[in-house]
Amino acid sequence: MKNTPHIEPLLHEAQAAKLLAVSSAWLQRKRWEGGGPAYIKHGRAVRYERAAIEAWIEARRITPTAEDQR
Repeated sequence: MKNTPHIEPLLHEAQAAKLLAVSSAWLQRKRWEGGGPAYIKHGRAVRYERAAIEAWIEARRITPTAEDQR
């Protein structure tokens, strides 16, 4: 058997919203405005990769500086 890459199942909008603790409406608005996690569109279906959501979260990580600790 050939080595085939493992592909994670894509998340529906409601699943992605739950993972991010936001509403589906928030995700819809971010798709329209920009600034939300990357998504995949196939016809009318919108799906999210878990890795894309995790990357979006990580890109927003803020490490406190010493000045923030005062």
